[in-house]
Amino acid sequence: MAVSAVDFGAAAAKRKAEQPAQAPARRREPRRMLGAQALVEALKAEGVEYIFGHPGGAVLHLYDALYDSGLKTVLCRHEQGAAHMADGYARATGRPGVCLATSGPGATNLVTGLATAFMDSIPVVAITGNVPRALIGRDAFQEADITGITLPVTKHNFLVRSARELPRVIRAAFHIATTGRPGPVLVDIPKDVGVEELDFDYPETVDLPGYKPTYKGHIRQIMAAAKAIAEARRPLLYVGGGAIASGAHEEVRAIAEKCDLPVAMTLMGLGAFPGNHPQSLGMLGMHGTAYANYAIQNCDVLIAVGARFDDRVTGALDTFAPRVEQIIHIDIDPAEIGKNVIAHVPIVGDCRTVLSALIEKVPEKKHPEWWAQIDEWRREYPLQYRPGDTEVKPQAVCEAIYEVTGGEAIVATDVGQHQMWAAQYYKVHGPRQFVTSGGLGTMGFGLPAGIGAKLARPDKEVFVVSGDGSFQMNIQELATAAEHNVAVKVAVLNNGYLGMVRQWQEFFYQRRYSDSRMWSPDFVTIAQGYGIKAMRVTEPGDVRAALEEARAHDGPVVIDFQVAREENCFPMVPAGGSNSDMLGPKGWIE
Repeated sequence: MAVSAVDFGAAAAKRKAEQPAQAPARRREPRRMLGAQALVEALKAEGVEYIFGHPGGAVLHLYDALYDSGLKTVLCRHEQGAAHMADGYARATGRPGVCLATSGPGATNLVTGLATAFMDSIPVVAITGNVPRALIGRDAFQEADITGITLPVTKHNFLVRSARELPRVIRAAFHIATTGRPGPVLVDIPKDVGVEELDFDYPETVDLPGYKPTYKGHIRQIMAAAKAIAEARRPLLYVGGGAIASGAHEEVRAIAEKCDLPVAMTLMGLGAFPGNHPQSLGMLGMHGTAYANYAIQNCDVLIAVGARFDDRVTGALDTFAPRVEQIIHIDIDPAEIGKNVIAHVPIVGDCRTVLSALIEKVPEKKHPEWWAQIDEWRREYPLQYRPGDTEVKPQAVCEAIYEVTGGEAIVATDVGQHQMWAAQYYKVHGPRQFVTSGGLGTMGFGLPAGIGAKLARPDKEVFVVSGDGSFQMNIQELATAAEHNVAVKVAVLNNGYLGMVRQWQEFFYQRRYSDSRMWSPDFVTIAQGYGIKAMRVTEPGDVRAALEEARAHDGPVVIDFQVAREENCFPMVPAGGSNSDMLGPKGWIE
């Protein structure tokens, strides 16, 4: 079993542990039914709420079984949108998202969404139809080897060979997706399996030999970590998405406050520690804050929690954290520890479980000299931009979204400059509030993911922050939002460019803007054509009023913010450069 495993299962394990003990249930008598009906019953047993998908020939029998099942189906306008909606649902709740597609092109259209979820360790269960078993391998109409295609971008996948396998496979798929390091799992069901009869009996337990994630960290390693933290003079807590996956945000805050630790977060880790907390340094790395990067370059003890030392964080590995004496790395996936940066104190285990044990072992401590240095960097190198007198600044839009929502909204982003500005200027207060494609960097992710997040959390405001390039990649999902009246508020930072591409071309390609200029349609007219309320903002003084008007509307809204065309995103560490050498609005920060 190709199970690549950071930290999600702790949340599921906690829920399981908190359930009251029950007397063993009496053995249920198996029920005779078709494979398609068995799939529906299995999804119900797993507590599935929404299925995002698109019907087609190889799954019509599955859709027929769903017709009066009571499960909520959402017709997406493209299967990639379905995968991203399932992903957004999962990120906003911690529960697995489910998507469904037909064979051939339907299945292959899921691949980008599955790769997105895989890179960010998000629990998604994708169900695909396939041609009948007798036609597999014969190049039948709409046949694709989807298990072969998705092998590198799923935690595991299954090709169901008979209807009898369905209950066991679906149970295993949800278990694998949500335990250990979470990730997407694909289940491919040939068409004739869905119409084959079986005696349905859903398994209560899962036994997968060879798949036994480690949740409890080794006590000797925990003691070594506690000793290193106690002796640290310049410690730094570096928090990634694994902390959110394991539900460790309270433990992150507890150890940070007890040990007086500065906290820097990855893009995926935003919300694991309150962004408005005085100990928060915000995001670190390529477009992180200067003071977070200086802190990691000058710390003596680095505590990495659910993070994987990816290249956007470390910059050049040979210059990363040059003054560090001890690196503590906590992660549920043993493959991540030592992969990029060697840890002096490696701890394999669930972030929440390990931090809970570590908090009991570490003494309270203050670091006044270290904080004095960090505060000096904060004063000297703050996040800043020059407000526009006549043009809307994209940073100002992100700041305004934070202000009008009080930092309590879920923000889903696409990928590019707007994503980095949202990460910088929207101070995420808590976990599962920042929904973004980190590892794969998938343009077109924001709108469908925001729809999935809003359906999952109807009690929360959901803002989508997009760019004119990203927005057009899955703009068709406006139809999905309109049909179901999903009240996402879409802020398009429209600068007439593929902004991040243009920025790199400005700095590294002598302003040769090759195919980075972006012609776009009238987004207001497009949105109105879908029956969606839409506005255009061209004046700085109108930004806040437009956001408030959007919030007051009971339905989806698109706001086309015409922003400064050649605004750059700073700080910036050039690819392959050192975190010590950041490019700022006035040149190199030194």
